[in-house]
Amino acid sequence: MRTDPSDTGGLFVTRRPGTRPTKYRAPPRTLGERRRRADSLFAGFLLAVMIFINLCFWGPLPLACLFVGGRLQHLTDNIGVGLVASFGTLIGGLLLGLMALKRLDYMWILVRRASGVDQRQGVIGRIFMICCAIGAPVFVVWLLGFSGAQLSGMGNMGI
Repeated sequence: MRTDPSDTGGLFVTRRPGTRPTKYRAPPRTLGERRRRADSLFAGFLLAVMIFINLCFWGPLPLACLFVGGRLQHLTDNIGVGLVASFGTLIGGLLLGLMALKRLDYMWILVRRASGVDQRQGVIGRIFMICCAIGAPVFVVWLLGFSGAQLSGMGNMGI
């Protein structure tokens, strides 16, 4: 339909310049069902890598940053150096991870389109939301149940 927003570049009245649908002289050549299955498997692999990187934000990355900060504090006998090193490596690791996730998300879109799916949006937002919904409660359970931390007023009551 001519007024479909996906065909008119998001406008209901007329088309934005440069947003005309691509028309081929001949239909694009497909490489067959085996290639589509292989592309679909590769898209699943990329999705698993994105999930792994997102889950690393909740455990291994902070632990590695604390390890680096603790080692530097021990070597220099200066807590400031350890804190700066911990926070610096954490911010750097998070930024590098997010940059990698953005590139993987773009690759995932391209591979999904190659496998025959009309993929227009990435999945990085949904993955991040699900990993946060899983990671935050697991962290709270660990913090309150296994780390040795106590809630205020919940101490050993003088025993």
